[in-house]
Amino acid sequence: MATATCSAFGAVLEDGGHRVGQRVLCERVGYLAVLCQDLTARLVAARWDETSLDALAAGVDERGEALPSKGWMAIRRLGWNTPAPASAECAGAGRIAGVHVSDRVRRAGEEQAARTLRLALHRRAVVMALLATWPADPSRRTRAEWAALREVLPAGTSAAETRNRTRQIRDWARAHAGRLPAGLCELEEPPAAAASVLLAAMDRQQTTLERLDGVTARLRVKLPLCAAPVCRRDWAWHVIDLHLPPTVGPDAVLHAPTLRPTPTGRIAVDLPHSRLVAATKASGHTVGIGFDWGVNTLLTGAVGRLAGRGARARVVTDGRPLIYDATTVSAKLHRLRTHREHLAAKRDHYQALADHLGAPRPQWGAPLDKAAVLEREHARVCARIRHLNNALAWSAAHWAVDQTAALGASVIYLEDLATLEIRGRRQGNARLSGQVRGTVTEAIRHLAAKKGITVVTVPARGTSARCPRCLDPLTHHPAPDRLSERGWKWGHCGGCGLSLDRDHAAARRIVSRGLLAQTHTRADRATGARIIRTTIEGTVTVVRRPKKTTRRLRRTRRAPALPARPSGPKTTPGKARPTPARPSPARRSPTSHRMPDVRTVPATAPTGAVKRPAGHDTQTPAPSPGRPGPGHGVPAPRRPEELPPAGRRRLSRETCRQRTHAAERTGFHHVHATEVHTLTPRFGPHRDGTRPRRARKA
Repeated sequence: MATATCSAFGAVLEDGGHRVGQRVLCERVGYLAVLCQDLTARLVAARWDETSLDALAAGVDERGEALPSKGWMAIRRLGWNTPAPASAECAGAGRIAGVHVSDRVRRAGEEQAARTLRLALHRRAVVMALLATWPADPSRRTRAEWAALREVLPAGTSAAETRNRTRQIRDWARAHAGRLPAGLCELEEPPAAAASVLLAAMDRQQTTLERLDGVTARLRVKLPLCAAPVCRRDWAWHVIDLHLPPTVGPDAVLHAPTLRPTPTGRIAVDLPHSRLVAATKASGHTVGIGFDWGVNTLLTGAVGRLAGRGARARVVTDGRPLIYDATTVSAKLHRLRTHREHLAAKRDHYQALADHLGAPRPQWGAPLDKAAVLEREHARVCARIRHLNNALAWSAAHWAVDQTAALGASVIYLEDLATLEIRGRRQGNARLSGQVRGTVTEAIRHLAAKKGITVVTVPARGTSARCPRCLDPLTHHPAPDRLSERGWKWGHCGGCGLSLDRDHAAARRIVSRGLLAQTHTRADRATGARIIRTTIEGTVTVVRRPKKTTRRLRRTRRAPALPARPSGPKTTPGKARPTPARPSPARRSPTSHRMPDVRTVPATAPTGAVKRPAGHDTQTPAPSPGRPGPGHGVPAPRRPEELPPAGRRRLSRETCRQRTHAAERTGFHHVHATEVHTLTPRFGPHRDGTRPRRARKA
């Protein structure tokens, strides 16, 4: 299941065939969105109390029957019906009664209200668990207090969520003379409702959806013609043709979308689509890949193969690290977050200046105007961070799944970071929290399901603390040539002498824990995600791959760097003699072989042209006295980019590095990732102890 966002640029009225432009269509969709938003807000505000949340959390109605999964049906089974919504002429105007809406519009508002209240049930359970075990010192719990809290917390609650809710309750208590809140409804205000239309709660009398071809879908929806419709004539059928993005396959089944009018005047259509995939197996895997999370190196992986059976089972690896290095993108995100905090601080400062002036005065204008400008810029920076995070997460997920499929693995093991938290390092904590690892994990699960690959999370504790070869304690250092200093990046084992990257060592231990404990794989009841909670330690041995596969890999790496060989015979037509060899240094007299072929000092010719060493602009006239020109410490003006010759590879302007296939595949030219090569999964000894067969030619 996935959701693709499309755009509606216009519609056609079914009665009469009149064309409706994007601006008018956005207004009419906005009318319907406001009606649904008003109904949702009224229903949520009316049921924002502990009694109503208890009835919804029980999951049964007054007769003891289970509530249906559809939200609007559950609302009506509980007897929470509301009258027809009212509309507003403009912001701050009075309400207008007598609005005519169908029962399908009521369903959309009730469905959104039910989803909002059901999402609040998890937050309520966490808050009630914290209030029931509230410690004497909220900033520092004892072991007994932590044990009591973990017993009552809902399953899957992360340490970050526990810490944030604790701070929220502590701040509320300080503002209310030390009194604790009675529950979530007193701690928070009713959630705000979004201006959107959930067409999934409506039937064919309000909306229909059909697929015309592989790239086009037709949406029919009944929209109001004014902000306050009073009769049926104020509603009309609109036919909207949607262009499907490439992510929607030809075999995908389309479902009812959600309409969202955006502030820029665009109509966003969130189109859910689904396709059937084969169920993946939880155990019985022989080849798998383990990925370790990093700060700058977002993902570091290692392939592992299970050899032997029973008590003699062990894991072998080829020693090849798989690296997705997003250092430059991580630095960009860190700069954007710093800029966002700076804008928020300035906005709050101008708002405080206006508040200290007392009653409304003419002096309020300047601070409030500046605060409004800063608020708009803050929203733009936040949107930029969200888009960059989302693009980076899906790029890393695509790369990880492609590597798994190319290496013939059937399972991906990720470390469970629900309890990971770095203390005492605010900068590192900000980078860890900003890498949207949850989005990366969900994206990997989604893409792996399409290719029949299983995704399992394993315990993360101690993966970097011990050596993967002998399980002795691993010391950490800044670099392999600075083993006498304490650091973070490099790992060294004093027992067996293993010295390798810290994240690579952790990736080997992750794949070892997953393959050895795959019989303990369980599925989460709420989400269905596969997880291993049992830790089985085992050593990882490095073995060699078959020679022919290694040679083919070397040839594949060397092929893009070599110039293209011309077609036809090796002899050049029309060439009578071979090219003469370059004179040897012995024939050069009296010049030494160490003398450079070009001058290192610029010289001006009598014609006014500047002769410079290789790489300088030789066509620029000599500069006027007192004004520097290109070549005299000033770079030459940028020229239009030309296409590279055949067989040559284009260099990046920023980093002067070759744009590798991995960078082009991920979509980030400043992300350096291990290239995807198809290798045989048959390496190392078999599970019965015999040697594998020689790899066949491709």
